[in-house]
Amino acid sequence: MGTPVVALPDFVQRHSHWIIEVPVRIVVIVVVAWLVRLVLRHMIDRMVRPIRGDVPRILRPFRERLDNLALLERAGLLNQRRVQRAATIGSLLKSVVSFTIFVIAFLLVLSELDVNLAPFIAGTSIIGVALGFGAQSIVKDFLSGMFMMLEDQYGVGDVIDFEKAVGTVEAVGLRTTQLRDVNGTVWYVRNGEVVRVGNKSQGFAQVVLDVPIPAGADIEATTSAMREVGAAMRADEHWAPVFLDDPQVLGVESMTREETVIRMLAKVRPLEQWRTARELRRRIRERLDGAAATTPTD
Repeated sequence: MGTPVVALPDFVQRHSHWIIEVPVRIVVIVVVAWLVRLVLRHMIDRMVRPIRGDVPRILRPFRERLDNLALLERAGLLNQRRVQRAATIGSLLKSVVSFTIFVIAFLLVLSELDVNLAPFIAGTSIIGVALGFGAQSIVKDFLSGMFMMLEDQYGVGDVIDFEKAVGTVEAVGLRTTQLRDVNGTVWYVRNGEVVRVGNKSQGFAQVVLDVPIPAGADIEATTSAMREVGAAMRADEHWAPVFLDDPQVLGVESMTREETVIRMLAKVRPLEQWRTARELRRRIRERLDGAAATTPTD
């Protein structure tokens, strides 16, 4: 009956390396990996946060791609775009850090278990080469997605045109971009298949309004009426925050025997161009109809 009591310490002593040392080392590796990951993610969060309205530190190595920086800064759009871009790059860096630390910790644990890593690494290299030939499109999608994020081509909430699909970006990944069109259809576009993309909401937007009038109508009176409507709409406290500049009437855009088209241009905040254009059309229509009603007829 006393044999197990005597044999247990001997067993522990003979196998102390596997019972005590190895588990302790594995726990230390896991804890250190977790702490390193926590510290690096905290550092990334600090780099993402702007300090006193300044450019986030994570963006300083990258070139600004926004036009009219002074105008956007006055409108309060520049900082918003910088914060969105910094958050996207920060999320990417966190994923890379977590993956790298996980792989290193996994290899260290295997080495503690006396697993020969040479065949493992060689086998992984062979598999990697084989997958490289069969998964070139995945690698292409990954690299394209990475450069799209770093170059700030678009982000979540932007309205973009992928030629075959147009809609609002709902998610941006390293392999695919998800957007929803005006009909509610969700499109999944592979980043590697994007040859060119049009961003309709980056920086600022423009309302281009073509107003047709009869060929015999008074062009100067119509132009003056459109200019007054634009000025009154910008002075409206409800619409004032939308405009970034005074609406401009450019003049006659085209003409035929039946009608003359006068073009109006307004610079507005991103994603506000469609709503602003509808309201401008309504006000201009009411103004022109009112002017026609008060004009005496022969």
